[in-house]
Amino acid sequence: MKNSRSRPEPKAAEDGDLLRRAGLRVTAARLAILQTVREGDHLDVETIHQGVLQRVGQVSLQAVYDSLNALHGKGLLRRIEPAGSPARYETRVGDNHHHLVCRRCGRVTDVDCAVGHAPCLDPASDAGYLVDEADVTYWGVCPACR
Repeated sequence: MKNSRSRPEPKAAEDGDLLRRAGLRVTAARLAILQTVREGDHLDVETIHQGVLQRVGQVSLQAVYDSLNALHGKGLLRRIEPAGSPARYETRVGDNHHHLVCRRCGRVTDVDCAVGHAPCLDPASDAGYLVDEADVTYWGVCPACR
């Protein structure tokens, strides 16, 4: 990964505006997290931390966790937690898409909604809940592992 300290990436200004609109402070670590997650593929926290370190230097793992929680809480990142896997993050938010997960290597791939608009699937009974999202995980073996 490139070190962006010498010349800011064009996205940095847009990300700064995104953070401000969400009511979050603009910090080098948050900008680096957004860039790292955007350029990655359903990254776990350790991988995000390494990407942030390469971009801005010393940032604690706890600071990355705290920032990820803040970004997720404001809807700027989506956190997915496939069974048996650490939490992973992506910038694709707001469209209620689903995921394919490889049982062998753990690769995660986005897949568009099964049908229709959010929540894509309707439960047999909503038990009085106002359902606004369905989280579907398809499990199988990816092409590389087959």
